[in-house]
Amino acid sequence: MLQFGLDTFGDVTADGEGRPLPAAQVIRDVVEEGVLADRLGIDFFGVGEHHRADFAVSSPETVLAAIAARTERIRLGSAVTVLSSDDPVRVFQRFSTLDALANGRAEVILGRGSFTESFPLFGYPLDAYETLFSEKLDLFAALLENGPVTWQGTVRPPLKGQRVFPEMEGRRLTTWIGVGGSPESVVRAARYDLPLMLAVIGGEPARFRPYVDLYHRAYASIGRAAKPIGVHSPGYVAETDALAREEFFPDYKSMRDRIGAERGWPPMSRAEFDREIEHGSLYVGSPETVAAKIARTVRALGISRFQLKYSAGPLSHARLMRCIELYASEVVPRVRAALGEGGPATTA
Repeated sequence: MLQFGLDTFGDVTADGEGRPLPAAQVIRDVVEEGVLADRLGIDFFGVGEHHRADFAVSSPETVLAAIAARTERIRLGSAVTVLSSDDPVRVFQRFSTLDALANGRAEVILGRGSFTESFPLFGYPLDAYETLFSEKLDLFAALLENGPVTWQGTVRPPLKGQRVFPEMEGRRLTTWIGVGGSPESVVRAARYDLPLMLAVIGGEPARFRPYVDLYHRAYASIGRAAKPIGVHSPGYVAETDALAREEFFPDYKSMRDRIGAERGWPPMSRAEFDREIEHGSLYVGSPETVAAKIARTVRALGISRFQLKYSAGPLSHARLMRCIELYASEVVPRVRAALGEGGPATTA
C-alpha cells in the first residue's frame, strides 16, 4: 500500500508580524508538527539537514529523537543526511540510537545535498565532492550488515574488524538513497540494494520515469527484485485552490528567490509559480487538487511512497499545522480512493 510522508527543512518561520522566529522556537514547532503527523496517521516524517541561517535544523537526529519520545507509530528519518561531509560511523551510530529510542521506526535518507555550507564548515574540499560521497556510501553500506567492519578508502582512516555501537536491535537500518537527477546515483542505489528517493522539485514529475526504468534495469541485470521508490516534492494544502496559492506564493517566492540569488536564478514570477502548479512539481491547492496530482504522479512513476515537503521559508507554524491536518484527513484518503486502495473519497 502507498505510504504518505511529510518533509520539512525546519525553515525559519515568521511570527504574526512577519518577524523571523528564533531557531530554537522553530525547532520546538517542528517537534509539534511531527507529533501532529503521528496523531493523524501519516506514515513518515522527515527532517532535513542544513547549516545556514534560513534553516533551523543542523542535527535532524536530535529533533527526531524528541519526536520519537512523543509518538508511537510514525516512521522518522532525515530528508536528507549529507553523508559527504559527515562521518559514516557517526551517522550510523546516531541513527541506530534513534532507532532504539523509536523502537524500530528510524530511517535515514543519504544524499550529497544541494547546499555546500557543510563542506567548509567541517573541513571537506568541494573538489572531492564525488569521491567523498562514493567512498562514504561504500563504508555505510558495510555498516548496514550489523557485524564487524573491515574497510579501506582515501577519505578517512581504515577499519579492520571493527564493531560499531549501538548495534541495531535485530534488524537492518532502513536506508534510502536520495537522488536529484544523477543516473549514476540511481545505479549506485541498486548496486547497494537500497531503496530510491527521487527529489522531484521542478518540472513535470513524469520526466523522472527514465530514472525509475534505469533503477529497475539495474536490478534486473543482477537478477534481484527492485527496492521501493519514493518521491519528495514541495507543496501546500488549504481549503481551496485560490486560498492555497494566495497563502503559499509569497513565502515560497521568498525562499526560492533567496536561494536563487545565490545560484544565479532570476526571481520567481507569479506566472512561473502558477505554471509549476499546473504542469510541474508544486502540489499546491485544495485537498481535491493535491490528491489528484499525487495520484497522477504515483501512476506515472510507480512509486510506493510520496513525501510532501510542506515547509516554505517564513510560512507560519499555524499554516503548516493546518496543511498537515488537511493532508492527513483529506488528501490521503482521496489518493487511496483514486488508486483503488480503499477508504472514503471524502472525509467529514
